[in-house]
Amino acid sequence: MIMFFLVGLLVHVIFFISIFDIYFTSPLVHGMAPQASPLPPPASRLLLVVADGLRADSLYKPDANGSTRAPYLRSVMEETGSWGVSHTRVPTESRPGHVALIAGFYEDVSAVAKGWKENPVEFDSVFNESRHTWCWGSPDILPMFAKGASGDHVYTYTYPAEREDFASTDASRLDTWVFDEVKLFLQSARENSSLMSSLKKDQNVFFLHLLGIDTNGHAHRPMSQEYLENIRLVDSGVKELVSMVEEFFDNDGRTAYVFTSDHGMTNWGSHGAGHPSETLTPLLVWGAGVHTAQRVTEPQKYSDGYLQEWQLEGLRRVDVNQGVLPLQYLNNSDQFKAESMYSNAIQILEQFKVKMAQKKETTLSFLFTPYQ
Repeated sequence: MIMFFLVGLLVHVIFFISIFDIYFTSPLVHGMAPQASPLPPPASRLLLVVADGLRADSLYKPDANGSTRAPYLRSVMEETGSWGVSHTRVPTESRPGHVALIAGFYEDVSAVAKGWKENPVEFDSVFNESRHTWCWGSPDILPMFAKGASGDHVYTYTYPAEREDFASTDASRLDTWVFDEVKLFLQSARENSSLMSSLKKDQNVFFLHLLGIDTNGHAHRPMSQEYLENIRLVDSGVKELVSMVEEFFDNDGRTAYVFTSDHGMTNWGSHGAGHPSETLTPLLVWGAGVHTAQRVTEPQKYSDGYLQEWQLEGLRRVDVNQGVLPLQYLNNSDQFKAESMYSNAIQILEQFKVKMAQKKETTLSFLFTPYQ
């Protein structure tokens, strides 16, 4: 009887350990050489704005009076840029969303053991591959991309963690802080020749993480006046920022802009699961190398009813999976798109080679069969 009990206990322990071995072991590998297209990029710099916790419908759907909450971003959709829905994946949390957007892979599940805040395994990212990246926003998000960067070229500016008060009457001040800091940064560069020289180079990234909408959503719910007014504040902030950036770089037409969100939010102010309110996020892209707005007269392929609800039937909608290269957004030659896809394929192949070498090292030779 005791032996039966011990055997049963051993089996259950093995099954329990196997869960962590299968599901909570990092799939990330290291040692691959970064791949890049040999063709010159259409943009010299990227300005990425992530409005944390912003639902697609909250941005796109007109209010009760038929007016848009974000007139500037709406004008981008109607005139100068491309738009769509970025489909996120579970878990719909801030860290996994940002990792997908900036590093191009779905979250390392072993990060759950760190509370989604630290990197259990370091990883490469767009920021790391840039010449310089300047980031402003939450201390919960920015450090993860600076910590794993090779060299000293990812600069982060964060407010104190104490400001992230979910009981706050209005958290939009977090976003105001970010916009103000970026303005001061650009102004100071005019009096700093070294900084100005760095800013004028290519392959630079500017990242703004806006946490106010998410915080107001948790505290007051996404249908609240605080949440909706925060969208208006972000819209006006982006408008002013774009104007400043264009003026700073002498309207050279070499800046690409991306506005999106890491995840959405349920009506009761939560996120993490797979409800459409959590997984459907806005994506607006404009500037250098991006298609301008395209009018359509034929019915589009989407049957979810959102185009009619958002009054956007006449504008071409291009949905993407979060973190995947959106070729349909690029206004460039077929050769450039093909080279980009080829570089991406070679990068995946390099990962396969490293994984295969690791597998071979840990497997008995007569049990290892290479994939042909």
